[in-house]
This record gives sequence, C-alpha cells and structure tokens, in this order.
Amino acid sequence: MESLERLRTLCLALPEVTERLSHGEPTWFVRGKKTFVMFADQHHDERVGFWCAAAPGVQEALVAEDPEHFFRPPYVGHRGWLGVYLDVELVDWEHLEDLVEGAYRQIAPKTLIAQLDEDHR
Repeated sequence: MESLERLRTLCLALPEVTERLSHGEPTWFVRGKKTFVMFADQHHDERVGFWCAAAPGVQEALVAEDPEHFFRPPYVGHRGWLGVYLDVELVDWEHLEDLVEGAYRQIAPKTLIAQLDEDHR
C-alpha cells in the first residue's frame, strides 16, 4: 500500500523512531515507548488514514476547516490527537510531513527535538 509506505518513510526519518504493531496496526514510537503516529486501515470505519499527536487546537481547526481530509479519531481524539484520511483523491504529502513532524515534537523529549532542529540546518 503506497500510502502506508510513504507514511512509514516520514516517520522513520525522525530521530530514534521505531515501528511495531499496536492494536493490529503499524505504529511509530519515540525511543520505542511513546506513540506519536498510528496507521488506521479501516480501524473502526471503512476508511484508511492515520492518527497522530497534535498541538493544542490543531485538531479542532483542521477538522472544522477540512472535514473531508481530517477527523477526530476514537480513543485519542479527546486528547487532541488528529485523524488524517489517506483514502482521498488528493493527499498533500508536504502538509502531512509537517503534521508527522509536529506529532513527533509533541511526544519526543527535548534532546531529540534539538537533534531534529540541528538536522534541519
């Protein structure tokens, strides 16, 4: 599945990220412990997408602005996590790269965020 491979590439490019199955879906962790992105292949609905950590207010803004591409995921939506549909006609991978990095920044310790910032220079 092309969207899973692209998402995997984005996640694994970040410092100290690992992947393993969680709740039957590919999931990415910072230092093997804290989840920041979870793939969702028809997980509780008939859609394909992913769930990710998000900064305060991001979920509400994106879901209100563009509900065809974004949603409030079950279980973690109340914590501000964002759902992103990947089974849409046009996927804006540049925007999704920013969302994945933002999710990482919400979960990663300061030392890894500093390493990421250094890598971007």
